[in-house]
Amino acid sequence: MSKWMIYGANGYTGELIARQAAKDGMTPILAGRNREAVSKLADELGFETQIFSLDNPDTVTENLKDMELVLHCAGPFSKTSRQMVEGCLAAGTHYLDITGEIGVFEMIHDPGMSKRAADKGIVLCPGVGFDVIPTDCTAHKLKELMPNASELALGFSFLAGMSPGTTKTMVEGLSGGSAERKDGRIVPFPMGSKKRTLDFGRGQETATAIPWGDVSTAYYTTKIPNITTWIPLSERQIRGARVMSLFAPVLGTKPVQKQLLKWVDRSVKGPDERARENAPSYIVGEAKAADGRTITVRLKTTNAYTLTALGSLEVVRRMLGRDLSSGSFTPAGLFGSGLVESLEGSGEFEVVE
Repeated sequence: MSKWMIYGANGYTGELIARQAAKDGMTPILAGRNREAVSKLADELGFETQIFSLDNPDTVTENLKDMELVLHCAGPFSKTSRQMVEGCLAAGTHYLDITGEIGVFEMIHDPGMSKRAADKGIVLCPGVGFDVIPTDCTAHKLKELMPNASELALGFSFLAGMSPGTTKTMVEGLSGGSAERKDGRIVPFPMGSKKRTLDFGRGQETATAIPWGDVSTAYYTTKIPNITTWIPLSERQIRGARVMSLFAPVLGTKPVQKQLLKWVDRSVKGPDERARENAPSYIVGEAKAADGRTITVRLKTTNAYTLTALGSLEVVRRMLGRDLSSGSFTPAGLFGSGLVESLEGSGEFEVVE
């Protein structure tokens, strides 16, 4: 039987994934550096454990050597992903994670990194949660419908609150502003400086551009050179984002970051089950060709955190014991646009021309 690991299983999203795995009859090994928290969860669910940090490369490799696959859930991934990726390369272990961070995607999809993975015969596939399965599959669907698309806009809306890990990632990104893909290159710009209207499935809404992971991943999925990502915000919220961007240099300093991250630890717990059940997510994508023709697709899914649990485990199931192409991949690049439609609580794509 294939052995696989959830690393960071004691975090908010890692625990959701572990509990869903138990419900589905899967048997991951739960891992992380917090022995007490990981062991408590593993004892409850009846899983084995491995306790280790990512500080020592040899330790990481040793703990991964018998694993076919690791699902990495310990963020912020800007601080943890490279260590785990290097461990997977050394051990010959497939790597998955649930990041949404552009820098992590760019690191893993770098041609040199992809070649190293191919030479080792392993798959590196970051972003197998809400970041970025629904939007990545939407990008893939639009490329199928419009092969000659030159522009791609992707948007999402979800009502559930944020987990501590997601909030910490946002805090660490306060100094970075927003970003888009322009003529194949990632270009930064101030947060709140770009807006438009989009119909996420509930009528036209004002939206602002944000640095979502698809600025990176959708390019590798589709090769469309111009990509923007959007969320609905009110005019007042967009103005607030513009004002906040003026303080970006201060918000990125170590003393301010330290205090903000302490606040997250004290105050942010993540949405409970009831909040998740009452918070569906809405996805919209728009492809545009050079001649001006556009195609729009929309999709309604379950809430972001439940989708992360369902989506990541579906990718695990599709990979374990399978003979796969090796290298760096996006979720839709591995399994096509239909991946998201196969998940419980997800509808089918609605196409509007």
